[in-house]
Amino acid sequence: MKFSCTQENLTQGLSVVSHIAGKNVNLPILANVLVKIDDKIVRLLTTNLEVAVSVEIRGKVDATGEFSVPAKLFADFVSLVSGDRVDVELVGDSFEVRGGKSRTKIKGLPASEFPLVPQVSKDKSFRVPAADFRRAASKVIFAVSANESRPEISGVLLRFEPQGPAGRLTMAATDSYRLAEVQIPLHESPGIEARSVIVPARTLAEVLRILSSFKDTSELPATIELVLSENQILFSYGPVEVVSRTIEGQYPDYKAVIPEAVKTTVALPRDELIKAVRSASLFSRSGLYDVHLSAGPGKLVVASADSQIGENETELAAAVEGGENKITLNYRYVSDGLAAIEGGGVVMKIIDSANPCVLLPQEDVPGMKYLYIVMPIKQ
Repeated sequence: MKFSCTQENLTQGLSVVSHIAGKNVNLPILANVLVKIDDKIVRLLTTNLEVAVSVEIRGKVDATGEFSVPAKLFADFVSLVSGDRVDVELVGDSFEVRGGKSRTKIKGLPASEFPLVPQVSKDKSFRVPAADFRRAASKVIFAVSANESRPEISGVLLRFEPQGPAGRLTMAATDSYRLAEVQIPLHESPGIEARSVIVPARTLAEVLRILSSFKDTSELPATIELVLSENQILFSYGPVEVVSRTIEGQYPDYKAVIPEAVKTTVALPRDELIKAVRSASLFSRSGLYDVHLSAGPGKLVVASADSQIGENETELAAAVEGGENKITLNYRYVSDGLAAIEGGGVVMKIIDSANPCVLLPQEDVPGMKYLYIVMPIKQ
């Protein structure tokens, strides 16, 4: 095996794949990156057995082959090379790497010891505008449950539906205390069959990281392709592919908790509510993280009190429809939802102190519909 490429291309490729490579006592090779050259294409690949990430990089190939070396060490050395070009050659059981005036040997392991990455057949394939997918996923992933005792809610639900001229993708996440849902149109997918899949949060976080690292590159495609198989999903974006297992089980029927009728609707500037909740959070009770919201004619009062610290109250001008109402919420959950809502205004829909509170953008973002629900803290 022998190839050469620019230091920039190799550094970027290694930064994409090396993130999931890590130490594993039982399988040390999982800390390695597999460098595979076939048909004049240089491909880098890593896996942690749940997720596999691969990327193609541009380079000049002199000899094909495959070999694995420690990902972090390889990436760290290449990032420090002073020259524009990096030459890599397999010599015995080591990579000989040259760049600028530097030369090093990195010992590795044969490709035969590297875990096999399953291939995903492209029978069920959907395309989504990459920018929309990145924005939508970031609005729900924080609501995923960190408790894996219920695996079905430790991931994000992706539901593909034949809605509108091109079809629709709905993403939803919940940890039983709050729920986030976002809907975006698919890219030219008419006539699709309804399909749902639960993607592990760690996989989606990795896809988001990769999309963010490439977002300023004009050469990449405008869409990301999602390919579904029986128990796997493939995300394909330009030179990058992410393959992951999916989570088995039935996602909860979260639609049942979305209120159909409310008593009080409050509309007010989003930034003002964010500041009021932050102020109240300083005086919320430790472990409860409670803030009290009281809606009355023309106003919303945000308050908190702790007998050991003090108390805080902020009155905000608001457009209030319906009767007076009050509810106590976890300020961290409220802050997360407000941060995900775009636009200058936010709408709160309240039934009473014992039922979920709904947060919505005052004006829908074109092509995107967002919903966030917080369960109350019962007094």
